[in-house]
Amino acid sequence: MKTLQTTFLVGLAAWTVSLLFAPLDAAMNSVVHLPNLIFHEAGHIIFAPFGQFMTVLGGSLMQVLIPLVCAGAFLFQQDDRFAASVCVWWSGESLMDLAPYINDARDLKLMLLGGPADEVEGHDWEAILTSLGWLHLDHSMARGAWWIAVAVMAGAIVWGASTLLSQRES
Repeated sequence: MKTLQTTFLVGLAAWTVSLLFAPLDAAMNSVVHLPNLIFHEAGHIIFAPFGQFMTVLGGSLMQVLIPLVCAGAFLFQQDDRFAASVCVWWSGESLMDLAPYINDARDLKLMLLGGPADEVEGHDWEAILTSLGWLHLDHSMARGAWWIAVAVMAGAIVWGASTLLSQRES
């Protein structure tokens, strides 16, 4: 089992390094993008009772929170630190998946579920940043989110590796 976990962790590390040197939108083309998108869309519905701003923000928020909830469940209910570290990695990847969306708030070039962003209402980050008066910060915020995502993913890999090492020693 430990060999499988080690191989999986090495795969996540390699994926992280490849994303580090890829264009900003690379995570949006990964196999995890569609599951992230499902949680994103569900977040709009779940946060709807909290008003328009939270309805819009809820998509991105839920996309990042679901992996953290999974991490908490693995950590506190199953006492599985390795699985929790993988879920934390997923949360970082999910934040990286959001960076191009944040970056597109002014440009409106991304293809959204309803069609091209410049032709449809409903670009979340345009609405969020406009309501805060921060639309001019979209590129900086996207790059910041991307770097935070890299740090979270790298930290999760270190956590996973230290967990596997401590299991081998005991």
